Amino acid sequence: MHPRHAHGAGLGFRRELIAPLQAKVPDAIRFFEIAPENWAGMGGRSARDLRHFTERYPFVCHGLSLSLGGPGRLDEALLRRIKSFMAEHGMTLYTEHLSWCADDSHLYDLLPIPLSGEAVRWTVERIQRAQDILGRRIGIENASYYVAPPGAEMSEAEFISAIVREADCLLHLDVNNIYVNSRNFGFDPLAFMHALPLEQTCYVHVAGHFVEPDGLLVDTHGAGVIDPVWSLLEAAYARIGGEVPTCLERDFNIPDLSALAAEVEQIARLQQAAGQRKAA
Repeated sequence: MHPRHAHGAGLGFRRELIAPLQAKVPDAIRFFEIAPENWAGMGGRSARDLRHFTERYPFVCHGLSLSLGGPGRLDEALLRRIKSFMAEHGMTLYTEHLSWCADDSHLYDLLPIPLSGEAVRWTVERIQRAQDILGRRIGIENASYYVAPPGAEMSEAEFISAIVREADCLLHLDVNNIYVNSRNFGFDPLAFMHALPLEQTCYVHVAGHFVEPDGLLVDTHGAGVIDPVWSLLEAAYARIGGEVPTCLERDFNIPDLSALAAEVEQIARLQQAAGQRKAA
């Protein structure tokens, strides 16, 4: 299939949304994001439904289980399936979490990587191998976490910057993850964001989260985006511009498509405003 490059504002592609999206895709949605682990190799109606959309819209592949910082062997078979899946559907961008989630088996959680020079070298080697197999640079996403990263020899921003530089990969910026971590660990989200290698940003996530009774924020993707996260996204666009494709994540408590479209429209408005400021 002819490659399609994501641009503008997008939405995560979920089975619950297929029927309303087949009826009408809101104008603000310019692309979709998909987890390849959930769709690669799928046949039957699911495959036909996916093809209906990939023939009409760009898609971004966002991985869930590569475990780039993990101790287990890199899943090269998964990477080859992803490469084939992306080629089949004309997808050009693949991103993954800068975290680990597996050893001998999957742990079904995204865990922080030790902030050490050794971990930088280990993770860089795995990212480079992933890029060699996929034949493209990938984006790495700053992750949310709920225990302080162990073995810290540097700040998280320094760690991310070192990996992006040494692996020659790209940055997948998640503004909600920054906000969640900043509240849980007491740091300035704006200062943290500006310390990242934002010039290498290829993709952006925005999402909602849940606040536990004790005040802990959990990155659930199950609620609407709140004002401080929108403000952080606006500040990101002031640095990176509004051209970077940005996806609204919503993984459960799925509202009507009209409610999701309203948030995607907010992304598009912020992108347009950033473009106007740049042109002024």
